[in-house]
Amino acid sequence: MNIQLILFNILLITSATSCVHKTNSENSTTVTTAVQQQKIEQIQLAERTRGFSKSIVFTPSLKTTNNNEDIVNTKISPAEWQAVSKLAENLDLSKISDLQSPTTGRHSDRAMAASIIITSNGKEYTSSSFDAGHPPKELEALYNAINGTEKTK
Repeated sequence: MNIQLILFNILLITSATSCVHKTNSENSTTVTTAVQQQKIEQIQLAERTRGFSKSIVFTPSLKTTNNNEDIVNTKISPAEWQAVSKLAENLDLSKISDLQSPTTGRHSDRAMAASIIITSNGKEYTSSSFDAGHPPKELEALYNAINGTEKTK
C-alpha cells in the first residue's frame, strides 16, 4: 500500500512540474511571437514651418520625398528598407508620442516642427513634435537614417 501511495505521489509531482514547464514555454513563445509580429509597413518623417513643408515616406519598395508639393518617387533596395525598418522595430512604438524634445525652437519658428509617423500592423504611431535636426535621443538613429538616405540620392 505504501509503495502505491509513493508511486502515486511521484506521478502527481511529475505531471504538475510538466504542466508548469509547458505553461512557461508557451508564455515565452507568445512573447517572442508578439515581438516578431510587429511588422513595419511605412515610416514617415514630416517637417513643417510657415511657408515650407518636407516629408519623406519609406515603404518596403519606395521612398517618396515631398518638398513643398514637389514630389519625387525613388525605388529603394530591400537592404535599404531593412536598415530603416529595423531601427523602427527596435522602438517601443506605444511610447514614441511621450518622448521629450531636447529643444524648443519650433515654438517660435526658429526651427521646423518635425515628427515621425510609423505604421505598424495597420496602426499609426506618431512621435511627439520636435525641432528638425534635434530629435529625442530615442529617435535619433532613425531620424539620421531617414535624412542620411534622403541626402545621398
